[in-house]
Amino acid sequence: MTVATGLKRLGYAVAAVILIGVGSMALMSLLISSDKVREDAKSEIRKVTGLDLMLRGEAKVSLFPTGSVTFNDVVLGEDGASVPALATGRLTARLRLLPLFIGRIEIADVALDQPRINLTINADGRSNWSGLIASLARALGPKENRANQESSFSEILVRGGTIVLSDTARGMTEMVTGVDLALAWPSISKSFAATGRLVWHGEPIDASVSLNDFPSALAGERSGLRIRLTGAPLKLAFEGQMSGLPTLKIEGTLAADSTSLRNTLRWMGQKPLPGGGFGRFALKARTSVAGGTIALSSVNVELDGNAAEGVLTFATDGRQTLQGTLAADDLDLTPYVSTVRLVTANERNWNELPIVLDGLNGLDLDLRLSAAKITIGRAKVGKTAVAANLRGGRLTVTIGESNAFGGVIRGSFTLAATDLGADVKSQMQFNDVDLESSLGEIFNIRGLEGRGNFAVALETSGGSILAMTQNLNGSVNLNARDGALLRLNAEALMQRLLRRPLSGPGDYRNGRTPFEKLIVNLKITQGKANIEEARLESSKVRITLEGSTMIPTRDLDLRGNASLFINRANDAPPAFEIPFIVTGSWEDPFPIFSSQSLIERAPAAAPLLDPGRRNAPEIEKQIAPDPQKKNSAEPDKKNADDAVRKAIDRLMGADVPAPPPTAAPAPTAPVTPAPPQNPQ
Repeated sequence: MTVATGLKRLGYAVAAVILIGVGSMALMSLLISSDKVREDAKSEIRKVTGLDLMLRGEAKVSLFPTGSVTFNDVVLGEDGASVPALATGRLTARLRLLPLFIGRIEIADVALDQPRINLTINADGRSNWSGLIASLARALGPKENRANQESSFSEILVRGGTIVLSDTARGMTEMVTGVDLALAWPSISKSFAATGRLVWHGEPIDASVSLNDFPSALAGERSGLRIRLTGAPLKLAFEGQMSGLPTLKIEGTLAADSTSLRNTLRWMGQKPLPGGGFGRFALKARTSVAGGTIALSSVNVELDGNAAEGVLTFATDGRQTLQGTLAADDLDLTPYVSTVRLVTANERNWNELPIVLDGLNGLDLDLRLSAAKITIGRAKVGKTAVAANLRGGRLTVTIGESNAFGGVIRGSFTLAATDLGADVKSQMQFNDVDLESSLGEIFNIRGLEGRGNFAVALETSGGSILAMTQNLNGSVNLNARDGALLRLNAEALMQRLLRRPLSGPGDYRNGRTPFEKLIVNLKITQGKANIEEARLESSKVRITLEGSTMIPTRDLDLRGNASLFINRANDAPPAFEIPFIVTGSWEDPFPIFSSQSLIERAPAAAPLLDPGRRNAPEIEKQIAPDPQKKNSAEPDKKNADDAVRKAIDRLMGADVPAPPPTAAPAPTAPVTPAPPQNPQ
């Protein structure tokens, strides 16, 4: 017999066996009662799960070419429940092939198509699944406590399911859709695993959950637990233990990371805090969950490149509350204030964009943070302790103590959302700090050197930064010593005016003005800052100021007096004094010195503004009357006075308005003042 002949005969034998099997299955499909198969399958499911399914639709039995039983409109739940714990349009039980040949029904696996699983937690903490879980625990418990069963299906498939979680005590409802899971049923071992994919808040998540001892977990006893969630918004892993008696308790190690914590919070239905930051996030901690509270110890958290250690507690009873204490070596808080724009791009106008503070509601916060070094924009401070408290939409940040700018900073800042925008209050004290760095880096105020103390107490409200400046109230107090005003040399300016009163201020925007004491006290009311006291003193110069500035428009309206001393001993009077005013804007202040005072210091020019001294021959010669109008001497003198005054004021830098027009003035001869003989 050749090999080909042998293979041919073997093929015939295999074909015969297949034909016999197919024929047997076809024959069994005719001999076995469909009603018996249906009832046996239902009984098998009841024995394995301990659950009694309510079949509200028709059942379909198929034994050829494969064995399966399909139940339509299946409901599972406790008696009298208004909402079933589980409802599915179709439940399919696939039968094992070999037991069918001896007329026994055994289920290989169960598939639920588009089931809806409702989990409702009542105010007493009991759920609508409590009784069903107890029945399931008895079915999977020790053999002496459950019905005798020789077999069990090993897998339950969930296809296109929906899970609805409702918490009546908190008024919370969450829905998970697109649930495609394979449940590895503990038919032989005690372990249970569920793997697959689901969709929550529009994002697909790959999920995996496993229990080392499923029967013990159902009975409320201790069991190993592993959870893995992987998706675009978040990656989470937990490994530890869980128990259900007397209450649910979970302990283990939690690890989570996200490319954007802000996006993750939005995905979870939380509103992140206003401002910037909340980007790259990673967390690892020992975790304990009990009674609606998640306690994290040995926390290692990274956020926006900052790393900290400490403890955190998240409570979900009533309002959601986050409490904790964290410590860090180096913190960069720049990302969280990077979106705050007080002024527009040109830095000359206040920002008019609306303020949105939605993230202050929905979460309570009580966090204490300490760091060896903190960076906020250009500002760098040393050892700092900060407490942040958020209650009912009101955020209060308290600086217990911060070693910064060579001194100490203390104070608080409160921000609250209102119907009109925001309500802000701030009280800050800067003690013995370097003024150039502190004022420059925090308030962007340049041009002041020295050390000193300053305090800021402000409160305002409004829908934009501009509106807040209009409603601003409070006070600012500065007491500085041993410093200097930059970009101004007041002593050199007054020395020049002392020698040459009519020479004008010249280029006054350079140099520096040293001082031994500088005091500035401002009272702010509805956006107007009034000077209560402003005084600069040194061995050579004394400057005092009064007046006000409008904060919304950033305009100046100041009056002052500058004194130059040659010798301050024995209370000697100043060698030179000059009143002045300051107008213009914060960015471009414009000083105007008193031309009257300067002219009085120039004897040759003083008669020009003194009619009583106009009889001097050298002055009268310069005022030539019009020979055709002999009676017009007085108008000519008046016009000459106006022309001389205007020329002097322009020389001194004053912006003098044009005189009001008169009716047909007589023409005057040009006025050419004689040069002074001995200018002072």
